[in-house]
Amino acid sequence: MSSVAEKLQRKSQRQTSVKQVRLKLVYIDFWSAVKFSFLVAASLGIVLIVATMLVWIVLNSTGIFGDLDSIFRDILTQESNFSVTSSFSFGQVAMFSVIVALLNTLVGTALGAIASMLYNFSVRLTGGILVGFTNN
Repeated sequence: MSSVAEKLQRKSQRQTSVKQVRLKLVYIDFWSAVKFSFLVAASLGIVLIVATMLVWIVLNSTGIFGDLDSIFRDILTQESNFSVTSSFSFGQVAMFSVIVALLNTLVGTALGAIASMLYNFSVRLTGGILVGFTNN
């Protein structure tokens, strides 16, 4: 007599065939592309802000700004009141990186929207991109 366990064991020993599906990408949803590009650009903006602040903290803690101040004092005249630490303070650098990150987010979102529109228009001429999938 064969039990259910023996039937399942025989069934699992059979080789499964690899199924391959070929699909064409003929449309990218505009709003999905805008949302995705916004999320990618916003995350890159956050990375930019954090990296800028970390670089400033490292440069400040190693004394690079003080060395640059002394080099500029030697090169320029002694009456010059230019100071790297006052010109590039943490607040100014942080505000600049926030502004650049905001502009980067706007431009990245707009580029994602434009890219999806251009792809949707080009599909009419080319027929789309052929993509293959397997079940492995």
